[in-house]
Amino acid sequence: MRRSLLAAATAAATALVLTACGGGGGGDPLGSSPSGGAAAGDKIIVGSANFTESQILASIYAQALQAKGVEVEVIPPIGSRETYFPGLQDGSVDLIPEYTGVLLQYLDKDATETEPDAVYQALQRALPDTLIVLDKSEAEDKDAVVVTRETATQLGVRSIADLAPHCADLVFGGPPEFQTRPDGLPGLKERYNCSFKEYKSLDAGGPLTVGALKRGEVQAADIFTTDAAIPANDFVVLEDPQSNFAAQNVVPLINKAKATDQVKQVLNAVSAKLTTEGLTALNAEASSDAKPSLDTVAKDWLTANGLL
Repeated sequence: MRRSLLAAATAAATALVLTACGGGGGGDPLGSSPSGGAAAGDKIIVGSANFTESQILASIYAQALQAKGVEVEVIPPIGSRETYFPGLQDGSVDLIPEYTGVLLQYLDKDATETEPDAVYQALQRALPDTLIVLDKSEAEDKDAVVVTRETATQLGVRSIADLAPHCADLVFGGPPEFQTRPDGLPGLKERYNCSFKEYKSLDAGGPLTVGALKRGEVQAADIFTTDAAIPANDFVVLEDPQSNFAAQNVVPLINKAKATDQVKQVLNAVSAKLTTEGLTALNAEASSDAKPSLDTVAKDWLTANGLL
């Protein structure tokens, strides 16, 4: 895992850094630190999952740190948690944006906490000794069972519990890992007795999943609650009365050895400014017709919040 992640970083990091700001004549906010920054051995390797919001958050972290003289290197999107977490443990990656509830369930499949503070405290206890999470933000982005307005009206459903009697007749779409995660298909079966007719393995709340739901290829899907596609397509997020999806506050997950007081201060300042509405706006900006680079979206947010 270490060799594969470092190979990806070596092959692509230079090109990524050169294009990080989406062109233009300004300096590169993700490049080498200015004079007086952190020593090379203190460089923080910043990674992300393979969906837009995670990549934006990774760029926000990286640019905020670089602005304070910390040397950073942003590597290409890695993939799912099952892929990148081993890299965090072996030092191939130092920092990644995470979500409290799903990370807790990844570490402790028997975890029962669902409320934000309880989830955060349990997560701190469950982490390996080499990793820590910094302050959790107010911003929350949950997995959700989403249907079209037409399906919601036709079936008369407002919640997953309402959907349960119809699950056997429906095709569900989502990322491959949703089939085995505790709050994925196993959780829906355990908490709602919901077993779908078929599962289509698509992407993590991305264009494949959204497109399949719009076209009726799937009748329900796993889509993140801050996805701009939900209001844009008048999709319906079904309520989750059994709390299958625990609190999912955005939190920096970092190698403890790299979490200096300066790094903590910078990243905690970012978390203090992040909101759920802000995440939705970031996703909407990234998917707008203008198609700005994700690093530009991140830089605009940092500037607007006085963090650059």
